[in-house]
Amino acid sequence: MKKISILGSTGSIGEQALDVARLHGYEITALTANSSVDIIEKQIREFHPKKVALVNEKAAEDLKIRIKDTDTKVLAGVSGVCECAAMETDTLLNSIVGMAGLEPTLTAINEGTEIALANKETLVAGGRLVTDTAKKKNVRILPVDSEHSAIFQSLQGNKHSQVKRLILTASGGPFFGKTIDDLKDVTVEQALAHPNWSMGAKITIDSATMMNKGLELIEAVWLFSVKPSDIDILVHRQSVVHSLVEYDDHSVMAQLGVPDMRVPIQYALTYPDRYNSPAKQLHLEDYATLTFEKPDYETFSAINLCKRAIEKGGLYPAIANSANEKANELFRQGKIKFLEIADLVASALENINSKEEYTLTDVLEKDKETKEFVTASV
Repeated sequence: MKKISILGSTGSIGEQALDVARLHGYEITALTANSSVDIIEKQIREFHPKKVALVNEKAAEDLKIRIKDTDTKVLAGVSGVCECAAMETDTLLNSIVGMAGLEPTLTAINEGTEIALANKETLVAGGRLVTDTAKKKNVRILPVDSEHSAIFQSLQGNKHSQVKRLILTASGGPFFGKTIDDLKDVTVEQALAHPNWSMGAKITIDSATMMNKGLELIEAVWLFSVKPSDIDILVHRQSVVHSLVEYDDHSVMAQLGVPDMRVPIQYALTYPDRYNSPAKQLHLEDYATLTFEKPDYETFSAINLCKRAIEKGGLYPAIANSANEKANELFRQGKIKFLEIADLVASALENINSKEEYTLTDVLEKDKETKEFVTASV
């Protein structure tokens, strides 16, 4: 029986990962969440993990009382999450939102645990630090994001040296076709109305700004050892073609499927095998057309900001990520307007200093500095 741990088990990806675990009878070693006591209590009683951790210490104390009749140990804070990440297990699925996912990922890699990565910030902010540690520890990092999973699958059986370019597809979010003037006064509710995917609030706003595609471009650079110039982006409104790989002979391989995250989640957990999935079967005849268009880089300038950050290297991707994380939060709180998200990221990249070589401490300090800069800029 395969053993898996899930960081961020009460979020969208975490709950869908538990659907996969339920289908295939996986043993759950550990679960973590921020503060969702009701949901994680139900998960504990169904899956009986050895340890759970809640970042919110008050919530952790509440959970201890609720599940005192079980054998599950409750931990608290970031240290508790890292303790869960350090547990012996076959695969650690990291679906924590934001920079908080970096340290637990490195903890698990240092323990030699295979990573199923749904936390893109780990590679965006950690970059070479993460990939070098994984190589040193001989640990595989398997992508969970639908786009990176599609590229990973389209690379199977082919030579990496013969790849011409990677093509990331994007849904375009709820504001595809809108102009800058159209977006000046959009509301949080409008930005959260994603046409195809059911996701958490932060990533849904990232989809609306198309920052998520810029972050995915940075992640792809590290996952697949390619240059930023070797990655293109296409808006594909139907979210059926999840991404593509073009080879030197101009053959293009793609992975298709209904927009259901349980497919890439399951492949990361079962690789290299494929089993029955809880997702629906794709019937192409149900789709009148599949369309592909270039993004509007002027309106959705966040993509270019991410390209600039990864081309400059060092800690610039971490700065872009942290600035976006804070600006995204401020927008959801109603403290800034939608278009100010990209403006604040651009300002952070312009005003905050980077360094070429960095440690985990450097990344965490730069995260703090950047978020303070964004907050002070409002």
